[in-house]
Amino acid sequence: MQRTLFDTPLLNTALRGLSWAFLKSTGWTIEGRLPDNAQKCVMIGAPHTSNWDLPYTLMVAFALRLRIYWMGKHELFRAPFGGVMRWLGGVAVDRANSGNVVAASIEAIRGAQGPLQLVVAPQGTRSNVRYWRTGFYHIATGAGVPIVMAYIDYDKKRAGLGPEFVTTGDVEADMARIKAFYAPMKGKNPGASEADS
Repeated sequence: MQRTLFDTPLLNTALRGLSWAFLKSTGWTIEGRLPDNAQKCVMIGAPHTSNWDLPYTLMVAFALRLRIYWMGKHELFRAPFGGVMRWLGGVAVDRANSGNVVAASIEAIRGAQGPLQLVVAPQGTRSNVRYWRTGFYHIATGAGVPIVMAYIDYDKKRAGLGPEFVTTGDVEADMARIKAFYAPMKGKNPGASEADS
């Protein structure tokens, strides 16, 4: 995986302080911590309903000392902003080749020399959807890493890391349990995409 601003010690430290200051001053509560056995993991990014999710995700990542990479549609990585998006931890995803993305993500996690938390929005879009994509599930299973349920609940102004989840192979049952965790949480635009839909 490419180097990102999370690999820049001085900038990382400064942004951690700024993130904490902004989040606390605007009434946000940051919760949870990354379990020691989940330094390599797949993180669910939900609910995903707004472009504001990215800056909040980055601030929470700094506050919790994470080293995240996040998946975004490939259109976000066109010139002139592609380099900036990659520096922010972005990984371009071409939805037409989702199978290749899963395989490449598994190899990247396996081959990483240090901590790597891959954030995936299973809703795949900010629009109203009734189906969660299961790519994050298959990446975690293939890489042999846990899923950590990360969240941003705009209604209660709380964000952070929920429980870790180890896949069982029963995709339908596992997805039902995961979505149940997110059901009470509200995105910035709660009508756009809900976990219990």
